Amino acid sequence: MMQVRTRFAPSPTGFLHVGGLRTALFSYLFARKHGGKFLVRIEDTDRERFVEGGIENMIRSLQWAGVTVDEGVTMSDAQVLQIGDKGPYIQSERLEIYHKYIVELLGKGAAYYCFCTKERLDELRKVQELKKQATGYDGHCRTLSEKEVADQLAQNVSHVIRLKMPREGETVFEDMIRDTVKFENKLVDDQVLIKSDGFPTYHFAVVVDDHLMEITHVIRGEEWISSTPKHIMLYQHFGWEAPQFAHLPLLVNEQKQKLSKRHGDVSVEDFKEKGYIPEALVNFVAFLGWNPGGDREIFSLAELEQAFDIAKVSKSPAVFNREKLDWYNKQYMAKMADVELTARALPFFVNEGLVPHDQTADSNLQKIVLLEKERAATLKELANALGFIFADTLEYELELLVWKKSTREDAAKKLDLVATFLKTIPEEQWTAETLEQETMRWVHQREFGVGDVLWPMRVALSGQKNSPGPFEIAAALGKEKTLSRLQAAVGVLA
Repeated sequence: MMQVRTRFAPSPTGFLHVGGLRTALFSYLFARKHGGKFLVRIEDTDRERFVEGGIENMIRSLQWAGVTVDEGVTMSDAQVLQIGDKGPYIQSERLEIYHKYIVELLGKGAAYYCFCTKERLDELRKVQELKKQATGYDGHCRTLSEKEVADQLAQNVSHVIRLKMPREGETVFEDMIRDTVKFENKLVDDQVLIKSDGFPTYHFAVVVDDHLMEITHVIRGEEWISSTPKHIMLYQHFGWEAPQFAHLPLLVNEQKQKLSKRHGDVSVEDFKEKGYIPEALVNFVAFLGWNPGGDREIFSLAELEQAFDIAKVSKSPAVFNREKLDWYNKQYMAKMADVELTARALPFFVNEGLVPHDQTADSNLQKIVLLEKERAATLKELANALGFIFADTLEYELELLVWKKSTREDAAKKLDLVATFLKTIPEEQWTAETLEQETMRWVHQREFGVGDVLWPMRVALSGQKNSPGPFEIAAALGKEKTLSRLQAAVGVLA
């Protein structure tokens, strides 16, 4: 039985789109489920869209997400590597290979030279649009004689090479998600295979590469469905067996519009910088168009490898719901060990300028992180929410320090009294549990209203309307800083 081989073949045009991550993830999961190999190939033949550093960005995002490359393009020690015996795995390094196969197609009469100028093609499109016809090439150069072609080539006239699609019949293929798909051949354009710069188009290179790299299953976005008959025709012309195809549903936002940068973050790097945990993003992305059945929603990558079934991928557009992504991230943060969460959050505290670059994820920082562990949706949000802990001084809203029907004078008095009381608690007993136990005993003994003491105390320590509890904050601040902030608030109220 032939080994399953899947591939992810991005173009290095910037950062990895979350749609690209889903394609890579589903290809990876399918290969893992069937004991196969997952390959990464870089499709960089569109030189106008090539972005320097784009390859590195793509691979780093895959590595961050935990998607392991078995063969093809990867990275180690910040260096791009190619592993495997079917390379090169970067298309711009395979031009001689494509030249060999285009010569074969021309010899079979399955492709032809096209000398049409850009001006002619633009005019053709305008006429077709005016007549409300389907736009596409009209086959003008399809019937040129050998002599006409030779004369044009001898004069170095700019040209492309096109696929000669049949004008009758239909192309049919079985899609692993969409079942039987049919196209009338006469409606399929004569696709450009080799551009005027000598580089192959995606449509030609992808077929040659998938065959030579022995790809058995092609999993890609639904935008490529209309191109599939062109690819199948190329397989037939070469006498090669085509891989099985699976076209994933479109990704849309909550307004049912195609997910794009105009509507917010769409790259893996965006979500990484926002402080989303890779395991959470991968779990969320896995459920964009796929569901294993049942109510369970939390799956590790290893569990996804076992559960994934391409037959359970939906045909309908998948909604990228950011609230659901936040929910996933909170679930992963909540169940994460405190020491690990602190280590993962540390870079965000550094980036926000809250701690020095040589700060370690020590027990003090861990104590601070735990203040927002159950509330923050992302690591960045967690760091931002805790900025008040590291501030030298706080700006207070006077009205915020006063509890409900209390007064400035009473709030100042209660803060002064609680500060005096807290001075009696030794530093070695300065924990949230002890502070709460002793302070509440003192409040009840004095017959104070709980809100009259704890509300101004919490606001004095945080400077915020919404924050963790006063005892947790006090424990994180330490005795000296707690007393200093209480007295500062008294001064504002006085």
